[in-house]
Amino acid sequence: METVRLPEQNGKISEFHLSPPREFNLKSSVDLPRIAYSAVHVVSDPLSDVDPWLKPAIDWEETLNYRRYLWRLGLGVAEAMDTAQRGMGLDWLGAKELIKHSLDAAKDFPDAKIVCGCGTDQLSPTTNLSVDDVIRAYEEQMESIEEFGGKLVIMASRALAKCAKSPDDYAAVYSRILDQAKEPVLIHWLGEMFDPKLSGYWGHIDLHAAMDECIRILSDNTQKIDGIKISLLDKNKEIAMRRRLPQGIKMYTGDDFNYPELIAGDEQGYSHALLGIFDPIATAASAALAALGKGDLNKYNEILQPTVPLSRHIFKAPTQFYKTGVVFLAYLNGHQKHFTMIGGQQSARSLTHLIELFRLASNCGILTDPPAAADRLRNVMKLYGFDI
Repeated sequence: METVRLPEQNGKISEFHLSPPREFNLKSSVDLPRIAYSAVHVVSDPLSDVDPWLKPAIDWEETLNYRRYLWRLGLGVAEAMDTAQRGMGLDWLGAKELIKHSLDAAKDFPDAKIVCGCGTDQLSPTTNLSVDDVIRAYEEQMESIEEFGGKLVIMASRALAKCAKSPDDYAAVYSRILDQAKEPVLIHWLGEMFDPKLSGYWGHIDLHAAMDECIRILSDNTQKIDGIKISLLDKNKEIAMRRRLPQGIKMYTGDDFNYPELIAGDEQGYSHALLGIFDPIATAASAALAALGKGDLNKYNEILQPTVPLSRHIFKAPTQFYKTGVVFLAYLNGHQKHFTMIGGQQSARSLTHLIELFRLASNCGILTDPPAAADRLRNVMKLYGFDI
């Protein structure tokens, strides 16, 4: 393989040897042993004449093509969640349109799995919010998604975190919403490392107390809940909660630091997956799960463990900027023709961060065409004044 000249943080230029791509079989005939949703990004339209900080512009065809790619790999799609910049560039009206388009596209795939983010992001954070406002906002989004035929992920609500006075307010909101759901939903607990505005969710700053409250709400509504996705980046807390879940409620890991171990599980159980990292490493994720389905734990780990350093880099603090790395990898691998994002969030990570991401992606064999990826990296480096 060729080498590429890369600038170091101290300004020196070094040569980096590209690693060959790993060959992964596409969708296996073996049923995947875990439910695996990829929290999937959107492709922006760089030619749309809008102010990108103020109005999202989506390339619908390329966005839907990426979802088709995931379904062909046997992975599910978690639509209109934070990976798609929900609440961080993509507003509810844009998310509503995205959900409808994706549900329509899923009809072409008989086995397609898709769940859709239901939140309260149409509420203005500057208003004097009440718990009733939060309930009405959830109800509005639930009605639209269910009308389209979608299954719900009840997303953590910034508005509820802002206006709730006690854990009882959380219990009241979730009880009201879950009682109306047409089919069992997924609950989404997103830690403050992903969104600082969710600090103190479930009515407690202390995570142990928050978990107790969350378990209480799950236990009171078991018939309406398929599972819970937690994104705390703490495997011990996830395992502890997994072992406490009421019977019939699944754990979906959102831990982009420790996913191989959590999905593989232990003698007391395992986690399904709803992961942002399963967007850029989709081929590896599908192949690893197929190996697990055949009982080949060694092969599963051989495929998935090398991706962990890459994932930890993409999701490093401040974690809320991880979407930049997800889209950058989609660009490097040719899934989109450009490296622009709604909200202009391609600027949320430094050039140094992106170059290290390229190195790590090459090292674990995720770059499908390394020379082409190197050319795309050079295009980005030129914008920063490095024509090397």
